[in-house]
Amino acid sequence: MINTRFAITILSIFFFGIFTKAQLTVHKMITVGYTYQNQSFGEAGGKLLFLKNDDVIYRLGGSALMGSANSKFAIMPKVSTDVLLNFQKNVDFYHSYYFLIGAEGTNKYVAPKVGFTLFGMLDLTGGYAFPIGDNGINGKELKGLNINFTLNIPTVFIHDMFK
Repeated sequence: MINTRFAITILSIFFFGIFTKAQLTVHKMITVGYTYQNQSFGEAGGKLLFLKNDDVIYRLGGSALMGSANSKFAIMPKVSTDVLLNFQKNVDFYHSYYFLIGAEGTNKYVAPKVGFTLFGMLDLTGGYAFPIGDNGINGKELKGLNINFTLNIPTVFIHDMFK
């Protein structure tokens, strides 16, 4: 538990230090997806997208991972932070994809990750998870290969859809 708090504190200080340098626009998104972490989990939650220009974008998120571990239903909270990078200037088509680096953490593991995203809405990432503690979830150890497939839906899009 102490390792999780320490990691969240360090990531928060890092990103809040970056955000104090410039005025950023904030967009809210609803997140749904799939996570494989030595077990399959569905994911539902939300993210905040921070941007000044569209070359470097920052995201912070919180969600719940839900799935079955050793034939028992389990739910884990998850926090994530991402940096989306695309340095192509004055060419809108090239801004359809971004390289993504980030990290995610739960009360059971911490996982750095890399991948790519299309339009900042459809993410495919992979990484390696390091367990926190010894017991895992329902006796299932959560370490090793981490794969995420996530759909990020801007709330503005949902609002406009029902007008």
